[in-house]
Amino acid sequence: MSQYCLLLRKDLRQPLPPAHWPQGFTLVTLTEELLQPVHALISLSHTDGTGSMQTLQDWQYGLQHDPEYDPALCFVILLEGKAVAVAQAWTSAYLKDLAVHPHHRGRGLGGALLNHVFAVFRQRREACLDLKVMEHNHNARRLYDKHGMTLIQREAL
Repeated sequence: MSQYCLLLRKDLRQPLPPAHWPQGFTLVTLTEELLQPVHALISLSHTDGTGSMQTLQDWQYGLQHDPEYDPALCFVILLEGKAVAVAQAWTSAYLKDLAVHPHHRGRGLGGALLNHVFAVFRQRREACLDLKVMEHNHNARRLYDKHGMTLIQREAL
């Protein structure tokens, strides 16, 4: 059975809603101290909790040696000092990862992160932001649809 990936796009030339952070949550950018918890959070979202896709060292090496990586474009939401959500974007206006810890879903964190990423790339004078999502990931697709992302292409894996 074939799996499909969807390329979605957000037009940043349209008015954008502001990001609203739920009370008690703080937005920061990626730091050395947050590498391990952010890696764990992204791994959890990629594997549905069954284990990491890459080791921390491989992930960190890949980030630091990718010409599109900028730690200022990796946004982390903290609750009581712990990473509970992350949005990692590339300099090419591409959202590589968006992850919210399962215990914190349904609080608007994913939408707030999306709106923040949209605003950042609009300030960088980008016309649009792209991302890919697995076709079967209905929760993520509902979030992206709700925030005005449109289908550009369906790709077989």
